[in-house]
Amino acid sequence: MALALPAAGREPNAFLRWWSRNWHPVVFVAVVLVLWWVATALKWVPPFIIPSPADTWAAFSNNAAYLAQHTWVTTYETLVGFVIAVVVGLFVAVVMVYSKGLEQTLYPVILFAQVIPKIAIAPLFIVWLGFGTSPKILVAVLMAFFPVVISGLAGLRAVDPEILQLTSTMGAGRAKTFLKVRLPAALPELLSGLKVAATLAVTGAVVGEFVGANEGLGYVILQANGNVDTAMLFAALIIMSILGVLLFAIIQIAERFLIPWHASKRDVSANTVRL
Repeated sequence: MALALPAAGREPNAFLRWWSRNWHPVVFVAVVLVLWWVATALKWVPPFIIPSPADTWAAFSNNAAYLAQHTWVTTYETLVGFVIAVVVGLFVAVVMVYSKGLEQTLYPVILFAQVIPKIAIAPLFIVWLGFGTSPKILVAVLMAFFPVVISGLAGLRAVDPEILQLTSTMGAGRAKTFLKVRLPAALPELLSGLKVAATLAVTGAVVGEFVGANEGLGYVILQANGNVDTAMLFAALIIMSILGVLLFAIIQIAERFLIPWHASKRDVSANTVRL
């Protein structure tokens, strides 16, 4: 049976618009779930290596309160670390844009800090700050900081120099030029960096929990690994992935409200490519 197309001149409904944009990942996830179910049902892999979807769901449902408690801890560490990284990263990007000397001083230091594996320095944070949430938040900040700085720097520099000269000749000061010209122009680049930073903040919080913690999804993963409980391990990993996807989606929704012209242009380009 052919799919009924919307009448000429009539906009497709919200579900059809959503489906046209997202059917690729939906179908991909469905295929992965089917292959997972087939591989475990036919015993292609032992259960202690890859649990079945039913065992993973049982781990979710039988330990819902336990997982919710530890998920909240990781979520708190992620959000606090992400917010700090955004505030500090944007401030550093602004400082580097307006001061060439500070950029030449700070950029190598930021790059050096980025290439150091966070799992290698996380134990130092435990020694300095103890076993509370502070070390985990700090690791999340370090993971999310670099994308914010780089995207902010690229966005703030993307402004046409002629526009900056025009605002200067019209008497606008640096603060007004920043708020009215530079920041709006930087939002597409900055929000793209925030999407990356949000997912990295989740990873940073969990990495911090790996090193030393008695709560959080990282702690759950370590406990499940030690007990060879792969169903619980998969459940924690899925929750961790969902948390990152939700943060990514929230920023994408914010992008549509903050810069609707950019989102609309992207959708038009995508539709043109499909056509």
